[in-house]
Amino acid sequence: MKKVLVITYYWPPAGGPGVQRWLKFVKYLPDFDVAPIVYIPENPHYPLIDDSLMDEIPKDIKCYKQPIFEPYGLSSLLSGKKTKRISSGVITPKNQSVLERLMLWVRGNLFIPDARKFWVRPSVRFLGRVLKEHDIGTIITTGPPHSLHLIGLKLKEQHHLQWIADFRDPWTSIGYHKKLKLSSNAQKKHKDLEYRVLNSADKIVVTSKTTKQEFEQITTKPIKVITNGYALPESTSAELDKKFTISHIGSMLADRNPINLWKVLGELVRDNPDFKSSLELNFVGVLGENILNSIQEYGLEKHVNVIGYLPHDQAVEYQLKSQILLLVEIDSEETLGIIPGKYFEYLWANRPILGIGPSGWEVAEMITETKSGKVFDYTANSELKNVILNWFESYEDQSLTISSQHIEKYSRKELTRQLAEYI
Repeated sequence: MKKVLVITYYWPPAGGPGVQRWLKFVKYLPDFDVAPIVYIPENPHYPLIDDSLMDEIPKDIKCYKQPIFEPYGLSSLLSGKKTKRISSGVITPKNQSVLERLMLWVRGNLFIPDARKFWVRPSVRFLGRVLKEHDIGTIITTGPPHSLHLIGLKLKEQHHLQWIADFRDPWTSIGYHKKLKLSSNAQKKHKDLEYRVLNSADKIVVTSKTTKQEFEQITTKPIKVITNGYALPESTSAELDKKFTISHIGSMLADRNPINLWKVLGELVRDNPDFKSSLELNFVGVLGENILNSIQEYGLEKHVNVIGYLPHDQAVEYQLKSQILLLVEIDSEETLGIIPGKYFEYLWANRPILGIGPSGWEVAEMITETKSGKVFDYTANSELKNVILNWFESYEDQSLTISSQHIEKYSRKELTRQLAEYI
């Protein structure tokens, strides 16, 4: 078997979609004659914890750990909620205190590329010995945090090996960069590091065609799109909700606020007694206060069920039993290539997907191709209303179904096969 060292920050018991990608790759790579060895931090600062994912770690996987210093202790001056938001990259520009603005400035201008930068030097020293001990010829770094790519950069300079850099999100073009209060010098440092990584890695992996096109303007190195995907859980049975449930799985924060959807639902509740008695909005994950305020503004507060974060297996149950699955992305040019990880599990759940995102969103093309639902931008009203009403009528007839097509290519095992061939 070919040995590969996978360098990742997010690993169980961390929760959230960033963990799923490499947890599944590591699980399936041995099926394609690749033996992964994993390197993770020993004492990470994870904003979400999901202990249920520990059971999914393959028993025979060799996993090395080293301590990491993360300066989030400084943010103890802030509330726990604000500390978690900053550490996870969720930044809300409104109603920031002076101290919170200062912390964001420090985060953006002193910790470049991010606050995990202090793990780079000790990791390079430690991994040099691991590479020799196991005779490893390929390393894979995955970011964010993009500081992990600097580990790959240093190891590539010191050892004769193949380095693959996996970008789950873009680097300098991601939306929250504009909110970090970056100085011109800090912006240049980010750009320079991005350029060095993209032109030093032997191969690059991205999760969307949009990011591939962006990176092709910076480097001529090979770039392959390997999206996130879905994996079949052991139990797939769930009875559909009796209510007309529209469920959003995952955090819904900051600018991810589809006002036009709340407006349309408010009108339907006001004008249609049957719709009013049947509608239920489920939010499985953190729901932003500004979004809840918008929902209440349109008279929907009695229809809201804020469930909060759930272990992954329980979240999957909500996907299976919901009448409609809501997928929302920020209305911004920077998010055109952002494909939420939950989209692929929505596909597998085989329930109608209602997407709200920027005009030209890459997900819209994917949903059209798979015939898995409908996508609207933030200006749509009448057509959006008609689709929801049609789905509601099908729900009343107990005939609300979807027949998705061509989704097999998004299975985790198929995606791992593509990765193994690329390695």
